[in-house]
Amino acid sequence: MIVGRALQEQIQEAVEALRAGDLAAFPTETVYGLGANANNPDAVRKIFRLKGRPSTHPVIVHIDHPRYLQRWVRDMTPDAKKLADAFWPGPLTLVAKRALAVNDVITGGQDTVAIRVPNHPIAQQLLNAFGGGIAAPSANRYGHVSPTRAEHVREEFGDELKIVLDGGDCKVGLESTIVSCVGDGPRLLRPGSISLSQLRAIVPSIQAGPHPSAPRVPGSTARHYSPQTPVNVVPSRRLDQVISELSGEHEKTAVLAMRPPVRTTPYMTWVNAGNRPDIYAKQLYANLRTLDKAAAKIILVEEVPEGERWDAIRDRLKRAASAENIVTYDQDIAAWVADFGDEGEMV
Repeated sequence: MIVGRALQEQIQEAVEALRAGDLAAFPTETVYGLGANANNPDAVRKIFRLKGRPSTHPVIVHIDHPRYLQRWVRDMTPDAKKLADAFWPGPLTLVAKRALAVNDVITGGQDTVAIRVPNHPIAQQLLNAFGGGIAAPSANRYGHVSPTRAEHVREEFGDELKIVLDGGDCKVGLESTIVSCVGDGPRLLRPGSISLSQLRAIVPSIQAGPHPSAPRVPGSTARHYSPQTPVNVVPSRRLDQVISELSGEHEKTAVLAMRPPVRTTPYMTWVNAGNRPDIYAKQLYANLRTLDKAAAKIILVEEVPEGERWDAIRDRLKRAASAENIVTYDQDIAAWVADFGDEGEMV
């Protein structure tokens, strides 16, 4: 991406805002971030207030080069260094012991800090021009669908956020892979576009999944990435049956599937996301936002395939729906639809 004069001026405006203790949204290769000067606790608290984010939920510090790690990290283990060398700049967040000067507002009160080097030209230029770390969770209200376009950020915050750098659609479209390098050893805590196999090719000892000793990390709550419209995940072979039952009840339904519809109804809005995991991931949040605007009572999402190329997508859909809104293979669909509540929640 070539950054023209107008965008360079906007980057400089964002730098000045960050130095003044204000917020600025910017693109990364994963999602858009809501940034504040990571060395200014009062500025970082503005992120939490604007998002409605719990104070115990840590944020990720973004830097433009690993040479600045010592400002934020007390101890980079050999495994962490190997992963950084292999995947930075890129969609990998590493969790390490925090430097003594890092404020609790960044870490959620923990002794660890989450940090990454993004691989996006606008993010790199902003970080380089700013000359420091930028604390940045996703630029959306807490728990909502993450933004992958500048327009998504503006829809979330309107006039409450003055500066939004427009870098077009995010290339990856899902939040970064998070690996903790503390405690019981390296552990994958949030799946992303960098797969477990890719990580283990560099550090074979990496474990996957939560652990009692693991630090809290972004995006780990049971309900997250959620549209306003209730999301329900449905097995592929049962999707048409569920749609038929809902159509019979004249319930307006939005569908995110991996194929075109068998037939259309006046009560249905359908998005065919295809079966390529990279494209599905890149467009997932934009598709969920589109379906959220369909004035439907429910969003049905066709269950995605097994396999690690779909792990990050499956994780986001599971959290968007929450466990009670995932249809099982042996469920009585007629009874399931009959339990559809007055406000569109499954009961």
